Amino acid sequence: MKLTRTKALAAVASAAGLALALTGCAGDAAAPSESPAAGGDGAFPVTIEHAFGESVIEQAPERIATWGWGAADAVLALGEVPVAIPAEMYGGDENGVLPWIAEELDALGAETPALLTSGAEGQLPIEEMLAAAPDVVLAPYSGITEEEYTQLTDAGVDVVAYPEVAWSTPWRDVISIVGEALGQADEAEQVLADIDASIAEQAAAHPEFEGLSIAEVWNVAGTFYVYLPADPRVQFAEDLGFVSAESVTELDTGEATFYYTLSYEQLDKLEADVLLIYGDTEAEVDEFLASEQGQLLPQVPEGEVVKVIGQSAIASVAPPTALSLTWGMDDFIAAIEEGLAE
Repeated sequence: MKLTRTKALAAVASAAGLALALTGCAGDAAAPSESPAAGGDGAFPVTIEHAFGESVIEQAPERIATWGWGAADAVLALGEVPVAIPAEMYGGDENGVLPWIAEELDALGAETPALLTSGAEGQLPIEEMLAAAPDVVLAPYSGITEEEYTQLTDAGVDVVAYPEVAWSTPWRDVISIVGEALGQADEAEQVLADIDASIAEQAAAHPEFEGLSIAEVWNVAGTFYVYLPADPRVQFAEDLGFVSAESVTELDTGEATFYYTLSYEQLDKLEADVLLIYGDTEAEVDEFLASEQGQLLPQVPEGEVVKVIGQSAIASVAPPTALSLTWGMDDFIAAIEEGLAE
């Protein structure tokens, strides 16, 4: 089954599947990305192994396209401008451009790349992609199929797919893979080091987070989701000093590697110092917390509830990217501070 990134992660919390129609209008293609530094240091050729074999990139790509989640962000963080990127209607603007991508394009003085639309089940739009005339398609965190991969490679395009399983590549590995493909492995490591330094700075500034147990959840359309330690947003909280509550793993139903659903009758068992709840709107979250089911959560009467509200805020940590984590970090921290202060 082919899944969009939004269905796979951020929108998995919706009983309706948050089946978003990625109908953003394609923007003008950006000017070709040029990488003289990458090509001049002996980095190429580069061979990258992935689920469909291996791809050999002979020289620094001049026209870079991305598919899936996070690859476009990594390319931009490395100072390159893709010619085509996927439209993201969950968290993006009316055209499907995510706010942190828009800000980085503005900082680079670049036009918006062509925005690729996907089918109802997340199919890669082959004709749109080929119309952008890429040298390489970077899709290390995506649902690209072997058929789609073959169609692109048969057309003479180098393609870097996910290492093993669709929609499963750790976000840090996405940055590393993109850096390797562009001949900028060292620069990619510096991007990661800068992100880690920002997280460490926030953790040091908030010693009150250290050791507090946390449960991260989302209630959507009658279904209550709990995120496991394997989920990147939980890992981010742990980087800030929190620890995943024991109850989170004790109640795990084994539905998936990064989340499970919990019946309302069991909400009183979700013991944690802090409850972090996601929601598209504050009204949606407040309505649930005031409901009979919401009041069962041990943290609600005590006021130990952190609310992370809005599609962009949720998308920025589900999972993080080379640009999104630092983009949304201040607001995320402010939400935690507000929740703990009440």
